Amino acid sequence: MTPPLRVVIADDQALVRAGFRMILASDGFDVVAEATNGSEAVDAVRSTRPDVVLMDIRMPELDGLEATRRILTGAAADQPSVIMLTTFDLDEYVYAALTAGASGFLLKDVSPEHLLAAVRLVRTGDALLAPTITRRLVERFARRHHSETPTIPRDLAALTARELEVLRLLAEGLNNAEIADRLTVSEATVKTHVAHILAKLGLRDRVQAVVLAYQTGLINPATPQ
Repeated sequence: MTPPLRVVIADDQALVRAGFRMILASDGFDVVAEATNGSEAVDAVRSTRPDVVLMDIRMPELDGLEATRRILTGAAADQPSVIMLTTFDLDEYVYAALTAGASGFLLKDVSPEHLLAAVRLVRTGDALLAPTITRRLVERFARRHHSETPTIPRDLAALTARELEVLRLLAEGLNNAEIADRLTVSEATVKTHVAHILAKLGLRDRVQAVVLAYQTGLINPATPQ
């Protein structure tokens, strides 16, 4: 029998933590720790080794962005998936967190069903960004951060022509089924291409692949309105 996913909840609002804990526990998830700030979150992750961390962005002492960077430093095999929590769907800190390795973000008013699905999803290596959010978020901040040193490799030469095509479609926010339909191939084939892209570029998940597509110029950020 597969053991339940282990989750750490980091948020300075007690009601948010209690609500998320209740939702997760009701569906069999194991909430192994709670944290009220980033420092506590880092310590909780190191002591409990969870599968997923729900991380608030704005917290006292140490914010969620820096906590995420510290958590995701080290061997990939020992790292959890981090989901950022925010009240804004276009928060600059979210973009920075994605480049640091977070697997996506949720708004704090997320429905119980979406929360449960999200925690499961990130453990498969998939992205937790809706297509419209992907484009709005990355396009808004990729140009602004273009001069910063990226945390992911910039050379796409290792990819085949088909893999580059798949990467472009990922950056447009398409999911596997939509990419399969666009390229007239099976969804299993798309999954294989995505796996190869991530492996060749040393990326954690699809979120980093999307960010990389913009940072390398494979996809050009839209001119801000």
